Amino acid sequence: MRQRHIPQRTCVGCGQVQPKRQLVRVVRTASGKVEVDPTGKKSGRGAYLCTRCECWEKALAKSTLSHALKIEIDAENREELAQYASRFCAKSITQSAPEAKGAMSS
Repeated sequence: MRQRHIPQRTCVGCGQVQPKRQLVRVVRTASGKVEVDPTGKKSGRGAYLCTRCECWEKALAKSTLSHALKIEIDAENREELAQYASRFCAKSITQSAPEAKGAMSS
């Protein structure tokens, strides 16, 4: 019997390749809104993230998600994504990680 193909995607936070179903898809809609796509079927440009807190922190703090979606994520969308990420994180993601603070300080 032939083995079924399992789609692979890369997390924009850590760069690990994993099965698509194990990652969370974030999509940029035609209207320019950025939102979580739990079904993985919404129309628009998508990017994938692990369910690890560090990946969400990096993606939001260092703009890797903005780069992957080719759009600047506004404060409202960023807050919505941070609220979703709080499922995986013990602390609030709106507070930058210590390593991200050092890289972002001017």
